[in-house]
Amino acid sequence: MKIALIGYGKMGKAIETIALAKGHSISHRIGSQNPELLEKASLSTADVAIEFSTPETAFPHILQCFEANVPVVCGSTGWLDHLPQVKALCLEKHQAFLYASNFSIGVNIFFELNQRLAELMAHQHQYDVHLEEIHHTQKKDAPSGTAISLADQILAKLARKKTWINEARAGADLLQIVSKREDPTPGTHTVTYTSDIDDITITHTAHSRQGFAAGAVVAAEWLQGKKGIFTMKDVLDL
Repeated sequence: MKIALIGYGKMGKAIETIALAKGHSISHRIGSQNPELLEKASLSTADVAIEFSTPETAFPHILQCFEANVPVVCGSTGWLDHLPQVKALCLEKHQAFLYASNFSIGVNIFFELNQRLAELMAHQHQYDVHLEEIHHTQKKDAPSGTAISLADQILAKLARKKTWINEARAGADLLQIVSKREDPTPGTHTVTYTSDIDDITITHTAHSRQGFAAGAVVAAEWLQGKKGIFTMKDVLDL
């Protein structure tokens, strides 16, 4: 499989290492210094693109992949205002698109635990809930895409919470996300339900980028040859 890496930072290089070890080849290494490689005639030689760039560039990168008829696995966060448009264009142009806020297999199992716990807490009004996420200081978006996914899952199950906020503000109907930036921290996400009697906490702690990178390669392998819109739930059959 020939992979175009769109975004060749620390994550792109971690993906490259795993992909090469699995016998794949890298057709493109596209970073901020060589965006011209995204031209249709060049990118179309790839079997799949893995996109880990910035909130500002992810959307146009995805569109360029569609134009080049290349399936795209996207892990960039902070651009999701454009997601409905991407989904519509994917279907219109008969392309393949897979987005995940986090490709780690462990995190995606954590998502399933988070949803189930929120279901169990739906009628336990004595518990409040909040989230905390910790990442390295170079992470550009806050809260993280993973934290937003966790929050959206909770909001879907707890009618008493109306929206999430990323600031210290009181309100029984608000779901607070506390974002911290520390080094070195690949990523920790914690969901805590608290009452006067006890606390219930679930936590996922990443030890390195390897879990995210390995999951992205697995997703790219799975997406090849498919058409439509997918998530890691499809890849992992969750």
